[in-house]
Amino acid sequence: MTNSKKENIEVELRGPLSKEKFLELENFFKNNGNFKSNKERVLIDYSTFLPEEGIEKRQKDIRLRVTNGVPEIVVKLGNWGGDENREEISVLAKEGNFDNLVKIFGILGLQKGMLCVRKSKVYDYQEIEFALVEVPDHSFYFEAEKVISREDDIENTRKEIREVCHGLGLDIFDEEGFFKYINTLNKEANEVFEFDNHHDTYFKDRFNL
Repeated sequence: MTNSKKENIEVELRGPLSKEKFLELENFFKNNGNFKSNKERVLIDYSTFLPEEGIEKRQKDIRLRVTNGVPEIVVKLGNWGGDENREEISVLAKEGNFDNLVKIFGILGLQKGMLCVRKSKVYDYQEIEFALVEVPDHSFYFEAEKVISREDDIENTRKEIREVCHGLGLDIFDEEGFFKYINTLNKEANEVFEFDNHHDTYFKDRFNL
């Protein structure tokens, strides 16, 4: 049996933003980039509570998310951190079905996750997708991403993204800084979701999903 070829490899760098830098970048991209979308997102990260995955050592990032009302099952394979390349596999569902997806996952045994709410503004700049992300009532960060199909191109793509970020005056998380930020978010901004507290219209009632 041969291994399947990886597709949709996300090469992604992240870093912290002050509110002032967030607004500066927003203005810069409005004038120098191409606006793609505003994203209102709610997600459940299940891998945080899986014994074989967790935070720092995970190789499978399993989550449900809903973006601008559209639910999605997402699995990302590979190491994660501030600077990463992972294969993403995702399936979209119909609007209004997020609670059903949560119920299915719960029945299959995924009953505990980290619930996160994010707002982002997404732009294309120099063939890189930049998401300016707000964690409501907490903090800001950016994601700079390019999707490629060849593993041989990972290092060159990473170098390209890093150079553009440096040109914009952006700091990039190293692995230690990234996981420190994730742990801070989990303590201060995110919340633990327990399937035992879910009912058929939980997310519809709470987030109008």
